[in-house]
Amino acid sequence: MKIILSPAKKMNRETDLLPTEGLPEFLAETEIILQWLKSRSHEELQTLWGCNDKIAAENFARLEDMDLRTNLTPAILTYEGIVYQYMAPSVFEESQLSYIQDHLRILSAFYGCLKPMDGVTPYRLEMQAKAQIDGHKNLYEFWGDRLYQSVRDDDGVIVNLASKEYSKCIEKYLQPEDVFLTVSFCEKFGGKLVTKGTYAKMARGEMVRFMAEKSVRNVEELKNFDRLGYVFREALSTDREYVFEKAGK
Repeated sequence: MKIILSPAKKMNRETDLLPTEGLPEFLAETEIILQWLKSRSHEELQTLWGCNDKIAAENFARLEDMDLRTNLTPAILTYEGIVYQYMAPSVFEESQLSYIQDHLRILSAFYGCLKPMDGVTPYRLEMQAKAQIDGHKNLYEFWGDRLYQSVRDDDGVIVNLASKEYSKCIEKYLQPEDVFLTVSFCEKFGGKLVTKGTYAKMARGEMVRFMAEKSVRNVEELKNFDRLGYVFREALSTDREYVFEKAGK
């Protein structure tokens, strides 16, 4: 079983907490992307990144000095978004770190597919960015089925905790024998069940923590998740989507 997760825009470099355990699988492809980015002007990159002047300047400077092989941070500690804050991997026990290293994969427009302890450096690039690299019309085409092939293991079970932007990198290549289970976090609003982005991100992080703490090996065990007020809704769920509703809403 593998768990897929989106990256976060906000990143840091923290080399003192935990050592890395190797380099990303698709570093050769990352090198190609890096050289393409370095060939763009400041204005082109700011448009590509869709950010303000301060963030553009910060990331332009990062590119000029970027080293993909030294002074690296484990991927799981580099991302600082809400999902990762609620996962709180910096306080994981050794067994929990071992679990996520085996089961969790972070999908990335820049690195492709990351194991949690892969050494990375901060970057800015989203999968939907209009980047025509190496003869490909976009990053989805650039990566092709590599991410699916990397994520899929022998049992073909993939637990989807990623956003649509990233999960589509896998969904496009699914085979009939695969089990692709999307976990949705909802709450009642105006008489309907809706997904609120921030709360869903919080719950995704908590779900990864739950799985690591419980050493979850079977998707049935996910139904026991009850954190942040969420409860499993059997009537709304299928074998392809598990729906959790915020209790009392």
